[in-house]
Amino acid sequence: MSSRRRFLAGLGATTLAAPFCRLLTGEARAGGVGPKRLLIMATPNGTVPDRLWPTGGERDFAFGPGSIWEPLEPVRDQVTLLRGLQFHSATNHEGGMAAMLTNGDGPESLGRSVDQVVASHIGMSTRLQSLELGVQTSAWGGGIQTRMVYGGPGYMLPPDDDPSSVYDRLFGDVVLGDVEAAKLRDRRSRVIDANRAELLDLQSRLGAVEQAKLGDHLDALADMERAMDTVLSCEPGERPDTGWVYDNDSFPVIGEAQRSLAVQALACGVTNVVTLQWAHTVSPVVFTWLGLSDGHHTLSHSDPTNVVGQDNYVLAERWFAEQFRTLVDDLASREDPEYGGTLLDTTLVVWAQEMGDGRLHVCTDVPWVLAGATDVLDGGRYLDLGPTNHAHLLVSICRAFGMDLDTFGNESAGRGGLGGVFA
Repeated sequence: MSSRRRFLAGLGATTLAAPFCRLLTGEARAGGVGPKRLLIMATPNGTVPDRLWPTGGERDFAFGPGSIWEPLEPVRDQVTLLRGLQFHSATNHEGGMAAMLTNGDGPESLGRSVDQVVASHIGMSTRLQSLELGVQTSAWGGGIQTRMVYGGPGYMLPPDDDPSSVYDRLFGDVVLGDVEAAKLRDRRSRVIDANRAELLDLQSRLGAVEQAKLGDHLDALADMERAMDTVLSCEPGERPDTGWVYDNDSFPVIGEAQRSLAVQALACGVTNVVTLQWAHTVSPVVFTWLGLSDGHHTLSHSDPTNVVGQDNYVLAERWFAEQFRTLVDDLASREDPEYGGTLLDTTLVVWAQEMGDGRLHVCTDVPWVLAGATDVLDGGRYLDLGPTNHAHLLVSICRAFGMDLDTFGNESAGRGGLGGVFA
């Protein structure tokens, strides 16, 4: 029985635990094939369609010179490019951000984002069920514009924007001496026991919604317990020191540190599910390291008559494409210590965005890129799927991990997965 279900059973919350059973006990794919890990990267503010899409067909596609996706050329055989996806009943920055990984609330996903649904299936045996990383996501606080990960309806999970903090959370115990580590474990055990006692005391006074939130707190306690009992099988590397994490010009340095920590967390078996969120929708970050002087969101609204503004936005978007390419390369360069091959072979990597044409504030023809997961994903393809609701992609992602889902989020978006994307 999973940690979450053990806790819920201990509370007598059978009516709350029941809806999760299908998510947590989905049959594995035949022969055990399929991805073992999930890594989602997201970037904000939409795209410029006529400077993005390749030409040609599924296999003979070509990136246009100077196009946004052209930096992916060195890894073209590892990526699957998706066109034609639309978000059901969502538009503009806020709607797109909320729907991107959730497609709203629904009976099977329970209002969770896809990373959290997958984590409930493959994250129970790892030190952390999931890891949320950010690059300057929270200067505006937590809200619909700055959050993409949901643990339930309206329940936003904040990414950690500080690589030093992330490192301490992942590897702090490892770099301590035996005596210091033992003292730390003892203090944490006492804190966990005290928190559990308080939660148990609250149980009889909670309704169903509050019990769901209680379950998330219990999950966090389970993560901490696993963390204290887990021995890492790899060296954690050096602790990053990036300075003030909201310094605009530090954006690429922070992003590089977070990307490295994401790969290291997967390689060390700390977690099987990671999200890496670059900035947030309506982000004002200025790409000064590229010689730009206008904010990213401002540039996203450059109309075709503003040639300089549009060229600068494409330059910024190409930089994001370079970050995804580097992420793919990093995973491909690391051996998978548990399953063999490389981390890229066993990790489904997703690049998601919250809008299509940023100038029009629409959530239609939203670009997505998939990579890795070589057992189920045949790379080197450009697929025009549209128009189709991206709920089907979210279903397919869950099914790739062996889960038995037929809908994701709002049921009116349709049932079933996407044919032809995964094997």
